[in-house]
Amino acid sequence: MNSTTMRRVGLSIAVATALTGVAACGSSGDGDRKSKGKGSVALSPIAALRTIDDKTDSADSAKIEGKTVMGTQMSMSMDGAMAWSDGITGNVTATLTGGTQAEQMKQMGQSKIDYRYLKTGFYANMGDQFASQAGGGKHWIAYDYETLAEMGGAAGDAFKDQMQNTTPNQSVKMLLASGDVKRVGEETVRGTKTTHYSGEVDVADLTGKNADLDASQMAELKKQFSQAGMSTETIDIWVNDDDLLVKKTEKADMKTGSFSQTVYYSDYGTPVSVEKPPASDTVNFKDLMNQQPQA
Repeated sequence: MNSTTMRRVGLSIAVATALTGVAACGSSGDGDRKSKGKGSVALSPIAALRTIDDKTDSADSAKIEGKTVMGTQMSMSMDGAMAWSDGITGNVTATLTGGTQAEQMKQMGQSKIDYRYLKTGFYANMGDQFASQAGGGKHWIAYDYETLAEMGGAAGDAFKDQMQNTTPNQSVKMLLASGDVKRVGEETVRGTKTTHYSGEVDVADLTGKNADLDASQMAELKKQFSQAGMSTETIDIWVNDDDLLVKKTEKADMKTGSFSQTVYYSDYGTPVSVEKPPASDTVNFKDLMNQQPQA
């Protein structure tokens, strides 16, 4: 793999993995927190979700562990910790385990990408081979959310909104906004007693509404989702007796195959400290794009 191809592949994989690993298809929004209470089991599904939304949002941080599959393009696992009391921050390691992107990463000499998330952007460590052959000796790529939004059109605006606002309770907000949710029953998840809720959402519609897009942007976003073959998404959540998310799954069909993501949440309130990579070891995404426009 030559340096030009490696640069192009590195840019696309880092963005795709950052999106699917943390933001998935979740979208932000204020939800409805008028109904509060303790013990979601006794409440109606919608009232229970309002309580879960509030409790999970106020927990501030958690450890996360999960797996994502995007058709034939990528399968990956992730592990780390995220905080959301003042913007989204965190440290996450993504390991590509299958698909075309995993094969491309192998050619670049690694299968893991370390991510550091800050309020205005994120950083991806692409490894030694990328640094020596395509990164000008630098391991980290810096991605600014404003720049990504400008380059991505309506999808870019939605991406920026997701990355700056994604918290564990975003899946709860989506179920609340859809109004299509049911209480499945009580189940045990990793030794914890939980209540299981499930529902279906219109991905483009909810993402657009919660990203505050105008009519033309919304039309563009719907077209982009249509081209990807994704229209609806099934969301399932499992909640403990403290009204905190323990597990969530998202499933949808795409033209390239099935999308699925499973995430486990634990240790709410865990300390999260994120160190910005040194400038001497960081190259800006936009600068790399200028070197490789077709990326």
